[in-house]
Order: sequence, then C-alpha cells, then structure tokens
Amino acid sequence: MSQQSKILDTLVVVGVGLIGGSLAGALKTSGAVETIVGFGRNPENLETALDRGFVDSVTTDLAEAVSAADLVLLATPVGTLVELFPQVGAYLKPGAILTDAGSVKGHVVDNARVILGSHFPQFVAAHPIAGRERSGAAAADIELFRNHWVVLTPSAETNPRAIETVQQMWERVGAKVRLMDTVTHDHILGMTSHLPHAVAYALVAQLGGLEGIEDYSSMTAGGFLDITRVASSDPVMWRDIFVHNAEITADLISDHRAVLKRLEELVRNKSADELEAWFESAKKLRSELKSARTHRK
Repeated sequence: MSQQSKILDTLVVVGVGLIGGSLAGALKTSGAVETIVGFGRNPENLETALDRGFVDSVTTDLAEAVSAADLVLLATPVGTLVELFPQVGAYLKPGAILTDAGSVKGHVVDNARVILGSHFPQFVAAHPIAGRERSGAAAADIELFRNHWVVLTPSAETNPRAIETVQQMWERVGAKVRLMDTVTHDHILGMTSHLPHAVAYALVAQLGGLEGIEDYSSMTAGGFLDITRVASSDPVMWRDIFVHNAEITADLISDHRAVLKRLEELVRNKSADELEAWFESAKKLRSELKSARTHRK
C-alpha cells in the first residue's frame, strides 16, 4: 500500500481481532492514521497486535483510550458491541466519530440512537463484508478488505463529514464502499451470509447425530467439507448475529425448508427431467453470480 495523506490523528480499535487488527494494520501501513491504540480484555491478543506492528500502543483502560480518540472503531461481536455504547459514549470527546463493524445493522443502529443520545449523529454504522474462519490478531491480514464491499448504513441524522471520514478510511485500505438502509442490509446479508452459515452448521449437526459417525468422518467427501467450511467460524459471533437478526434469518430458514421440501418431492418421485432442470437452473444462476462478483473487482 502506498503512503498517502493522513485521514486521522488518533484511531482507537476496540477489539483487535481479525477485523479490527486487519484494519488497524492496513491503515498503519498506508499512513492514513498518525496513532492507533488497541483496546481489549485479552493481554495476549493485544501483545500480538503490538508485536505485528498493527497498533502503536495497547491498553485495557477504556476511558484512557476513548477520551483521546478522533475515531473509535468497535470491532466486537454484535452483542458486546451494543453493551459498549454507554461506556464508550461516556468518554467520547466532542466531534469524535464512532463506527462499528457488526454484521447486523438494524439492531445496532436502533440501540445506538437510544443509547448514544447527542453523540448519535457522529455514529456511522458499517459492515465490512470480509472475513475468515480464524479469529484474533494472529489471523489478521492487512489485505483482508481489498476489493471487498463495506456497507455503511447511516441515518438521516448522521453527520455527513463523519460519513465521509469513515468512507475514506475504508477506501484507503482497498475496500469498495456502498451506502444502504439497515433493513435492506439485513435482508441481503441474511440471505447471502447468515442463511448459508445456518445451513453449514445444520449439515454438521446432522452428521454429528448419526450413529457410526467414525465411519462417516473417515470418508467425508471434499464437497461436504467445502460446503461446511464456514461452520468453523466463531460460535459467539454467529450466536449474536442470529439472535439480533432473528426475524429475518428465521423467515429465510423457513423459506429454505420449503425449497428443500420441493427437492425432496422431486427426489422421492424420481422426477429425473425436473431434477435436471432444477439443477441446471441453479448451476446457471450460480455462474451468473460468480461472474458478476468477478467483474466488480
């Protein structure tokens, strides 16, 4: 990454894990921020972030960290994120920007509006659509966000300058930024991310409930491991996502059950022609989705 003009003097990253650590490291490399402070509860993880050069200093004192920040990034699971609002809001200096990296936006923005009060116009809700199954500062990668979308879901009250600053921050690390309302975001991510994770976890759970699992485990095909790869993701993070996007995700699971029911009928009836047409249609759509994603890069 090339050195460019500075965007911020002081950035505080609350939760220096995969997302927080990757962003901190990328911003540090780009020269976009003068000073980056990492806050967390795990001393070992903080030291890893410090040793890797992603942050300039680390602390377990939230008041000390936040009070000096020009921008605070909350990069924690969604459940913890909302719990941090009153604590962080109490220490923000006037004009400081607050943003997040949560995968659910409606729940986050609704709570931010109530809890942050006069600080709410400085809150820019964000979701970087990038990740891996591993977590922690050890898994962080400064190229994680390059050519990936980051969705911002500002409200009518959000300060335009705060939106601009957060957008510049993400673009500096190679991300593509799109603005969207919270409802649209939660529906799209529910279908394209939350439901696939639910299916992956369910497939593994189904296998785990079988008798003679040792035989299945020793002969697990590559396809099973491919489709269930995301079931290796952080259980706490996904617990919070499902809980806080519950209505949308539950509806999508119900819709998926209806699709599976139709597939079951075709299989039981040995409807060869219809099955082939069904598979061909799905194959074509997937190819189109993959092509569209490639052309956006």
